[in-house]
Amino acid sequence: MPEEYNLDAIVKKLTQNGHEALSRKKSDEQPMPSVETLSDIVESLRSVMFPGYYGPSEITPDTMSYYIGATLDRAERQLADQINRGYCFVCERENRDLCADCAERSRDTARKFIGSLPDIRELLLSDVEAAYDGDPAAKTHGETIFCYPSIRALTNHRIAHELYNLGVDIIPRIISEMAHSDTGIDIHPGAQLGKRFFIDHGTGTVIGETCIIGDNVRIYQGVTLGAKSFPKGEGDQLIKGLPRHPIVEDDVIVYAGATILGRVTIGRDAVIGGNVWITRDVHAGARLVQSRAMQLAFEHGGGI
Repeated sequence: MPEEYNLDAIVKKLTQNGHEALSRKKSDEQPMPSVETLSDIVESLRSVMFPGYYGPSEITPDTMSYYIGATLDRAERQLADQINRGYCFVCERENRDLCADCAERSRDTARKFIGSLPDIRELLLSDVEAAYDGDPAAKTHGETIFCYPSIRALTNHRIAHELYNLGVDIIPRIISEMAHSDTGIDIHPGAQLGKRFFIDHGTGTVIGETCIIGDNVRIYQGVTLGAKSFPKGEGDQLIKGLPRHPIVEDDVIVYAGATILGRVTIGRDAVIGGNVWITRDVHAGARLVQSRAMQLAFEHGGGI
């Protein structure tokens, strides 16, 4: 006979076993960041970056400035609250009276972020241009905005990266993971991406935290720009924050399935073929395909 259903007993077990570790927050503390609210903020910002494509489709040139102003005013207030919650999420202060400065810092940070949006939009427009120029299947620039997972993921990333640079806790990572879930493109918010960046198809692409990518770089699905190893310090704990991901210089193309690991440099104008595994530097202008990678040979006399 199955055990008798007892909701009270189930609730008791769930609240007693690991409850403190999982909930983290006490009743008198600031609520944790809200994924739903952050998603709303990101979609509002997406509609500001690409008005008419996202948000109300009936926006006209006459009404656009009113819509953008109202949307940013609401997004700034929502974002300030979420930033403050992010600070509280990692805070270990015993004296909660010291938190007033965090609220003020959150407002200042939200306003600095809003002030950066014109620059973020310029980068995104360069990404749209790169997607249109780099894919013969793209019929219009608008098609890349509407349909390409690369543009969706890069919008999230450029937002998250700016917040990351502003020292915001946890929020950038949540925003990046939203794009990861939606598109299969996994870009850590710390990764530095240059202008005119295009990820064709995109599914399974991974770009690590300390990766630096130059201008006019194109990569394809399944590419990993990752870490080769994780050095450990005292107590066998991982040493965090070290540069451990690749540097990809300007005008590089990396084809599907390639794996590039460690703090290596892929030189300007290099082309990396599909399914190649790289753990050493690649010279500028090199053309590396799978058979040559096995022989450690390049067209231009270089090596890895």
